[in-house]
Amino acid sequence: MPDYRTDPRMDPEMAAFQAMMDERAKDFPPIRLERPFDAARASNDALNLTLGGGPEMAESRDIWLLVRGRRIACRLHWPAGAEGPLPVLVYLHGGGWVWNSIDTHDRTMREYAAAAGCAVLGPDYALSPEAVFPQALEECAGVARQLAARGAEWGLDGTRMVLGGDSAGANLALGAALLLRQQAPELVLRGLLLGYGVYDSRLDTPSYEEFAEGYGLTRARMRFYWDAYAPQQADRHGPFAAPLRADLRGLPPVHMTLTELDVLASENLAMAGALRAAGVAVEAAAFPGTVHGFLRAAGHVGAADRAFAQAGAWLRRVLG
Repeated sequence: MPDYRTDPRMDPEMAAFQAMMDERAKDFPPIRLERPFDAARASNDALNLTLGGGPEMAESRDIWLLVRGRRIACRLHWPAGAEGPLPVLVYLHGGGWVWNSIDTHDRTMREYAAAAGCAVLGPDYALSPEAVFPQALEECAGVARQLAARGAEWGLDGTRMVLGGDSAGANLALGAALLLRQQAPELVLRGLLLGYGVYDSRLDTPSYEEFAEGYGLTRARMRFYWDAYAPQQADRHGPFAAPLRADLRGLPPVHMTLTELDVLASENLAMAGALRAAGVAVEAAAFPGTVHGFLRAAGHVGAADRAFAQAGAWLRRVLG
């Protein structure tokens, strides 16, 4: 079976980055897909935190929001040279609903803040399997509702808000938009920023077959993540967990960052088509030769830098 080291489609910078991270991973205990997750999360986070750098912010701080009876830490980044009240991107980190945090995705949020000139707020939503569907989804929607109502307290314009995320975070962003459409139709989102998201619980698409192993995110990992996040089979077929099955009409404009060598590639293309068929304006930016999670390679892989620049230009347009 081919893998990223032998696939001629692989972006050379992407291959070098993957090899670098594989080498760094040897310095940490192996990440095992088994419970409890404390040790695996510690290794995963420590490895990702070796990737520093990125844009300097005028201010970065944590605020705490009470949502559904839980105090949620939210990382707020304020870009240099910006004056409030600022529009805001609510950014939901990826990690299979199982790991990662506002720390592992701190640079990603700062890259978007700098590229778009907007504030970025990242909630540290509850992780699975300790918290199962729909807790994280409802927390993310609750953060958006609080920003719409109280954003001025933090210098934010709650009427100019985009929901975004990568991987499982893109799933939560789209699911939260669908939930808000139902529960809070008065809250008008300016857009959805979706990076190589999880949009369906099927594991039998063409890209799942082609990239099942050898490219970072595997089919076995995705099966494990779904089991952790939505242990009830019925939940996996509903629109809020699997938004490819949803009525997508009336959603705000969408920007999608698409990877090529990724088990999720097929469902991302299917989602772009479904959104357009539903009358949603979609800007899709495809990056050949990249693998799942490539946005974390900012500063190492030119495709990641271009992805942030393109998304930033789109954010500026939709946020005004």
